[in-house]
Amino acid sequence: MKKRILITGATDGIGLVAAQLLVEAGHHVLVHGRSAKKLQDVVNTLSALPGDGQAQSYRADFSQLAEVTRLAQQVRAEHSQLDVLINNAGVLKTDTPRTPDGFDVRFAVNTFAPWLLTQALLPLLPATGRIINLSSAAQATVDGDALAGNKTLSDMDAYAQSKLALTMYSAQLASALGDEGPVVVAINPGSLLATKMVRDGFGVAGNDLRIGADILMRAALSDEFESATGKYFDNDIGQFGPPHRDALDSALSQRVTQSIQTLLTPYL
Repeated sequence: MKKRILITGATDGIGLVAAQLLVEAGHHVLVHGRSAKKLQDVVNTLSALPGDGQAQSYRADFSQLAEVTRLAQQVRAEHSQLDVLINNAGVLKTDTPRTPDGFDVRFAVNTFAPWLLTQALLPLLPATGRIINLSSAAQATVDGDALAGNKTLSDMDAYAQSKLALTMYSAQLASALGDEGPVVVAINPGSLLATKMVRDGFGVAGNDLRIGADILMRAALSDEFESATGKYFDNDIGQFGPPHRDALDSALSQRVTQSIQTLLTPYL
């Protein structure tokens, strides 16, 4: 059955390869990116693939939270149902670490944008739908002051904290939705894959992007994820496993998630 799937950060890296695989498999893929030109090039490439898959583009700069809200409004206006949401967009190093809203850009793009987009698009996702949040092997205890934009962190600290915050939110959302909502999973797609983020952040070529794209496709479509809500999949070991210990602390996870909600409610 053809699925309607939104992938953020789909103009390069894992997101682009996953979009190609899904379109080739006959699905309707909504691709998000920051650059209108890159998006057009990607849609042209995807539309030329064999089969009856479709590609549609959506532009938004996730460092500006108002644009995330606008993107969600556009998707809701144009689609009555979304089967899968893949929150893939992410950032590690940047020349502009603070956003116009006053947040660290890693928290804005890696945590806040997925929260806003997910909350706004939940009405489109059926109980059989899936929400896939891209976590990382790099996870670190969340500093509440840094989360709120009141403290400056190093690139790696901000990245690792933003990914743990997203992992915590994933488990909390899964618990809140229960059997009535879509499956929610957090996934480490694999360490040091050949993304621009890895090249810029670590100066290495990285491993095959298909490693990450394949697990996103499995999470979106396969039966093994049908009852995986609230779980964490670690693709470095190829199975479900424990995230950072803080994400196993329900009370702590609830506090972090509540802080995110308090910060972002004005943008809904």
